[in-house]
Amino acid sequence: MYNAQQFIKAIKNSGGIITTIAARVGCDWDTAKKWITTHPTILAAYQNECETVSDVAQSILMTSIKDGNTQDAKWWLARKRREEFGDNLAITTDNKPLTIILHWMDDDSKD
Repeated sequence: MYNAQQFIKAIKNSGGIITTIAARVGCDWDTAKKWITTHPTILAAYQNECETVSDVAQSILMTSIKDGNTQDAKWWLARKRREEFGDNLAITTDNKPLTIILHWMDDDSKD
């Protein structure tokens, strides 16, 4: 049988990947997912691991930007400063519902 401590230990440095957690515990994916979602202490450890991975990714991205990677800088600006640098599409309808009509035609269609 499994216990919460097994899952908490398996979550450490798993990257939040449930397949990895399940393999470490010796159970299937569904069992690991169920333990994570139904036990608050396990869920907290899982969420902490996922946030740690996000922080590591952000740190790597920031280092890349500081090193002069313009593609990463553009990506960051397009998401974090969307109004100034994002690819925005403004659609105005004078406060009326927007209707979009799409027509599909395949090669066998006649006009």
